[in-house]
Amino acid sequence: MPIVTALDEALLLERARTCDPQALSQVYDLYTARIHSYIYHRVGDAILAEDLTGQVFLRMLEAIRSDHAWTSSFSGWIYRIAHNLVVDHFRRRSRGSQVGLDEAPDMPSERHDPVDSAEQRLAEDHLRAAITRLTEEQAQVVSLRFLEEKSIAEVAQIIGKSEGAVKALQYRAVIALRRIMDGEQ
Repeated sequence: MPIVTALDEALLLERARTCDPQALSQVYDLYTARIHSYIYHRVGDAILAEDLTGQVFLRMLEAIRSDHAWTSSFSGWIYRIAHNLVVDHFRRRSRGSQVGLDEAPDMPSERHDPVDSAEQRLAEDHLRAAITRLTEEQAQVVSLRFLEEKSIAEVAQIIGKSEGAVKALQYRAVIALRRIMDGEQ
């Protein structure tokens, strides 16, 4: 898809607000990789991330159709939908469903040393588990800043807070992650 300027995106979003199928398709194309990446970094499961990404766009469409679409920032609004779905997922999961070893996904080993792959997977799982111990706001800031590589200004817009608040959340999150990862808590 060609590079979309801010003006082009604004016009596209206005067309999407009227349920223009072509505009909705373009919005999906423009945002799906970003939203999938954000969700994947929060849940750590590619298939689940695909499912939740699809749900984000379904909720987007339902909101547009019921005249409950974004009021200021589309990007902030759609990331908020994604965030809420991730939170809902973890709430449902914490109610008792656990994955057995037989159900765990296979780790690709044909390109990498199995030991390295296992160590990397364990490190990612440890980090993901540490992030889940942060407050929701801190976890969202860490995911957006470090995993999605968003700027402070972009994160502020997405979560609806000032840049100073985002910096403070990021600072506290990094300190908390360091303690968690070092096993001090």
